[in-house]
Amino acid sequence: MKIVIAPDSFKDSLSAEGVADAIALGLAQVWPDAQLLKRPMADGGEGTMEAIIAACSGELRRQHVQGPLGETVQAGWGWLADSHTAIIEMAQASGLQLLGLGQRDACRSSTFGTGQLISAALDAGAQRIILAIGGSATNDGGSGMLRALGVRLFDAQDQALAEGGLALSQLARLDASALDPRLARVQLEVAADVDNPLCGSNGASAIFGPQKGASAEQVLSLDKALGHFADHCAAWLNEDVRDFPGCGAAGGMGFAAKAFLQATFRPGIDVVAELAGLESAVQGADLVITGEGRFDAQTLRGKTPFGVARVAKRHGVPVLVIAGTLGEGYQQLYGHGIDAAFAVTSGPMSLEQACGNAAELLRDRAGDVARLWSCAHQSASNR
Repeated sequence: MKIVIAPDSFKDSLSAEGVADAIALGLAQVWPDAQLLKRPMADGGEGTMEAIIAACSGELRRQHVQGPLGETVQAGWGWLADSHTAIIEMAQASGLQLLGLGQRDACRSSTFGTGQLISAALDAGAQRIILAIGGSATNDGGSGMLRALGVRLFDAQDQALAEGGLALSQLARLDASALDPRLARVQLEVAADVDNPLCGSNGASAIFGPQKGASAEQVLSLDKALGHFADHCAAWLNEDVRDFPGCGAAGGMGFAAKAFLQATFRPGIDVVAELAGLESAVQGADLVITGEGRFDAQTLRGKTPFGVARVAKRHGVPVLVIAGTLGEGYQQLYGHGIDAAFAVTSGPMSLEQACGNAAELLRDRAGDVARLWSCAHQSASNR
């Protein structure tokens, strides 16, 4: 029996690799002779770098960079030596995970540290950069990242512009002539699961600004500032990409990557699945088990279980989900390749208890699923 285990991480609890290990332990207790192939997954958000490193036997490197509010942070990034591929997770340098609730400031936060990670990847000889842009704390249109790579922004007094998205309203002059020339020789892929434009009612500020600390008034100011920034970029580049799907991702990081780095956009789960060899692993499998912390209707927006199910269904392999919780509308996924879903909790418990015991809960639920699967097959064979 061949089973592919391809889950996402459980936020605040276990990495995708840890989830896969726990599920494998539970299955092995019931099916000791089964071939268990672990393929940790991610969808472009936090955990993407870890999942790719685990799946590809990559190297974790560390770099001191500027955090979202100017503090020094140590950020990790991944390196796949065989293909000269760098895995950069924006959340490591410019993410919400680096700030407490009271520190979130969408007006001042900057992507400068993410640009420093890109520069480090170029120094290492990267020929391909995968930029995972989920979980950002920023709303600066990627301007901080561009500065770290050589772009200069000036106000009306010809002084360097302050960091952050709101300061872009004071932009008077943009000079990209010193943009790192090595970028022209690198294939850069943005791993994202949203298709928002840069500006407007469905843009970066309106949709994602509030979760990064922006008030209703600040959302309007930030949207106007990003539009002003896009005007200057269009004048320099003779091309306006602000409405390209995905340019509103990560507070406009998608815009800067598209406009100045010629980035291509792909769903994060597709990028990870390709690097992890999910397609070949699923071929000839009897069952695929995936999962995430919260499995609900939002999973349809390109999250890991949805992407895994698409791959599995191409090969006619059934898919089961083991999730931290089953949220509203999860049944909608039954029409998109998911055959059954189970929550890990065994009874009433707090979120802290569930997170603290996630490995044991996953192991036990995986064992329960295996027993149910065995019963169903035994019953079918006896008919």
